[in-house]
Amino acid sequence: MPKSDAAPSDAAASEAPASEVPASEAAASEVPAKGRSTVRSLLRLWPYVRPVRTRLITAAVVAVIASCTGLLFPLVLKWMVDGPVADGDEAGVWLGALLLLLLGVTEALLFGLRRWLVARPLASVEAAMRADLFRHLQRLPVAFHDRWASGQLLSRGTTDLMLLRMFLAFPLTFLLVNGATIVVGVAILLGQDFMLGLVLLAPVAPMVIVCAYYEGRYSAVARRAQDQVGDLTTVVEESVLGIRIIKGFGRHRSQARAFRELSHTLRGTELAKARILAAIYAVIMSLPEAAIGAALVLGTVRVADGGLSAGTLVAFLSTALALRWPVESIGFLLAMTQESATATERYFEVMDAEPEGGAEAVGGARAAGVPGGGAEAVGGAEAAGVPGGGGTKASDGAAPSEAGGLRFHDVEFRYPDAPPDAPPVLSHVDLHIRPGETMALVGATGSGKTTLTALVPRLHEVSGGRITLDGEDITAMERERLRALVAVAFEEPTLFSATVGENVLMGAGDGAGEAELARALDVAQADFVHALPQGTDTQVGEQGLSLSGGQRQRLALARAVVGRPRFLVLDDPLSALDVHTEALVEAALRRVLADTTALVVAHRPSTVQLADRVALLSGGRVAAVGTHQELLRENAEYAWLMSGAETTETTDAAEEAAR
Repeated sequence: MPKSDAAPSDAAASEAPASEVPASEAAASEVPAKGRSTVRSLLRLWPYVRPVRTRLITAAVVAVIASCTGLLFPLVLKWMVDGPVADGDEAGVWLGALLLLLLGVTEALLFGLRRWLVARPLASVEAAMRADLFRHLQRLPVAFHDRWASGQLLSRGTTDLMLLRMFLAFPLTFLLVNGATIVVGVAILLGQDFMLGLVLLAPVAPMVIVCAYYEGRYSAVARRAQDQVGDLTTVVEESVLGIRIIKGFGRHRSQARAFRELSHTLRGTELAKARILAAIYAVIMSLPEAAIGAALVLGTVRVADGGLSAGTLVAFLSTALALRWPVESIGFLLAMTQESATATERYFEVMDAEPEGGAEAVGGARAAGVPGGGAEAVGGAEAAGVPGGGGTKASDGAAPSEAGGLRFHDVEFRYPDAPPDAPPVLSHVDLHIRPGETMALVGATGSGKTTLTALVPRLHEVSGGRITLDGEDITAMERERLRALVAVAFEEPTLFSATVGENVLMGAGDGAGEAELARALDVAQADFVHALPQGTDTQVGEQGLSLSGGQRQRLALARAVVGRPRFLVLDDPLSALDVHTEALVEAALRRVLADTTALVVAHRPSTVQLADRVALLSGGRVAAVGTHQELLRENAEYAWLMSGAETTETTDAAEEAAR
């Protein structure tokens, strides 16, 4: 599986955009430039081709028959020249013309049949490969997506699959068809005149040597070009998604410069491909033409000497000219084959990446027609038949279970591609959130808070220790069941190009409806949706950029609570809200937290007040656990963090009041 050169060095690194990975590193750094077998690469397409092999084989046979039909033209011409034309038989000439017309119509119909035979199955092959790629991307771990630029993945799902469909439709068939045509044509030439046939076969050895020499060079350049297309796609995607930042900071010139530089690089690579193809074409076209010229001279001399009939020479040269296209097409057919082999490698680089948990992995959206849906808010407890409200508060009089709730047992975590000598992001984390308890997680930037929350739904896998839910190790759970028990909302919410209702209900089971949606929106204080043009049926646009940051965050919170999950993990879910809205959300959220076991990353004292206890994370370790008041009195680092938060909060409140 491809790896980047560097691993994230702290907890915040997991939030870095994929585009920060160097251009084509993740995609191509481990692809061997030498010793690659084109045939072995293309054979990996067989599982997709096998279901439609009958139609493809039939199409190939039809194409061979059609191509060989074209080789009958010279034989008819020979008969006409040596027979009716030489004898002045007008009826014979018309008969020959009719035969030529029938052969032409037959050839055209056969080639039309071939195209009809391959059109539907190849579209199905491309669709199946694209669907498999999308499903596999949903199942791959977050660490994979952290390393890969999105443009590289997009180019594999679009440009590369288009190349493969074109290869199966044209080069794959016509390498066979043209090969068979050349063999039959050479047999006809040798049968007509053995000596002239040997003259035309003279360029074969040089052409094979040239094609073998340029094959490896073209393959390397083709791979570089396809990776650069992925880099260019990444820049375009980032520029579109980040248009507000680009305009806000006046960076359109620098973005245009970056795009121009990548375009210039890609142009240079494409020109390198063109130079290699030009060299191949120069040899493949000039040598056969020279051989045909030599055969023409030699044949004319023999006709003049009476050693060869004019009809045989006409038929011979017509056959030779009919073989020009099959021979000259070898160059671009081999080029397309090399590009297709590279596209196959790029496709299977992603498909070979190990998914999280194999068959257990859950990908795709829970809401019909909505892409994604795995990471940010993954199902409610009801989706797995688990009732909400998995515990009661300690104040209700029930003795909390020491084994129950959410527990971290000596947890350690380092990123999979981190250097061996790099310190772990999290080390010896022991933490117990009792059933029905809410624990706030506080710490300085880079202390590992976000990474710790990502371990609970297994967005990352622990490097050491274990995490249990009600005493059960999460690694022993199927991911679908785990993510039905645990709902997550991140600080930076992601919304999909769907309606408000579909985005929120992605966090619930299939049976959720308007009542659950209304309750979740009420908890998140997201009443603003009712003022949208179509209410909850309003399309929020790509990534929800048509909404403000606070609105997106409230919808993400609604998505997390809509399924009444037993365990709730919130990564600073109120950071984008003003103090008044935050107070309303917190008041509603208290009712939800009373019936769930929750881990809440908090930076503001007001958010900390939601929790029963607070854990201070410092340098990847749990430095202290206690109530908010206890830690204020006993821990200087915590008091310092909260004093800075209180100052910021007071300033925000004053600014809000001034407005």
